[in-house]
Amino acid sequence: MFAGNSNPALVKEICDCLGIGQGDALVSAFSDGEIRVQINENVRGKDVFVCQSCCEPVNKHLMELLLMLDALKRSSAYRITAVIPYYGYGRQDRKDQPRVPISAKLVADLITTAGADRVLTMDLHAGQIQGFFNIPVDHLYASPVLLEYVAQHGGQGLVVVSPDAGGVERARAFAKRLQASLAIIDKRREGPNESHVMHIIGEVAGRDALLLDDMIDTAGTIALGAQACMEHGARRVWSACTHPVLSGQALDRLNATKLEEVVVTNTIPLNGKDRRCAKLKVLSVASLLAEAIKRIHEEESVSSLFV
Repeated sequence: MFAGNSNPALVKEICDCLGIGQGDALVSAFSDGEIRVQINENVRGKDVFVCQSCCEPVNKHLMELLLMLDALKRSSAYRITAVIPYYGYGRQDRKDQPRVPISAKLVADLITTAGADRVLTMDLHAGQIQGFFNIPVDHLYASPVLLEYVAQHGGQGLVVVSPDAGGVERARAFAKRLQASLAIIDKRREGPNESHVMHIIGEVAGRDALLLDDMIDTAGTIALGAQACMEHGARRVWSACTHPVLSGQALDRLNATKLEEVVVTNTIPLNGKDRRCAKLKVLSVASLLAEAIKRIHEEESVSSLFV
């Protein structure tokens, strides 16, 4: 198990779960900013895993991943699995405007060309990104980790709220597992990272509303969703998501909302952001990723984890 510099704490947890040590690799930078990578142990004929989230700074961490994959390929590793807890550029998965790239596809091509034989990732922004790869993709969901926490703290009369139409399938599956009701926020996006809530489809009055999404970036959607739920009579509002991107004014917006708690996972390190926002509750997905890695290595079925 090798890793870049994006999320060392998560990699340590995964290695602890597996009972192995982390591979020795130098991942640093030259004085001009170019990434420097050197694998300091023999990997010839080995089954190798490289764990790297494409989080902020995205381009640096993506380049670290690509160079590590290339280094391992040129070191004659038997099989290289790219473990990407958070897949960067995942939101640019189609041409929604004229003359724009499909960045998620480009990143998939880069990872494959760099030397990955397999990809293990979690909660892609769009499921069809799996098809952008010409190599096997194991797509895990953080829902088992989130479900366990929500089931213990959700209370009675819980309603799972999708903050936009694109997240309805995710929210419906989550609500079904909890035997909770479902509501949908009709949202119109005015521009990148900007949104405007229209109205709520479903009943939230007098209920505990859980806003569920795959990520929180600038927190505009979650903030407006929480405001809409309170205006429609929700008893309390909280949120759960897999990837805490939390860029721009996200923390200020979360602090200013009526959200009681924001449950996230450690696919992206918070790096002190939890101290600036006391509402953040971090759950670990290390054991889930470790189990998937173990099964891939032992050539066992991973399908039971895709829930």
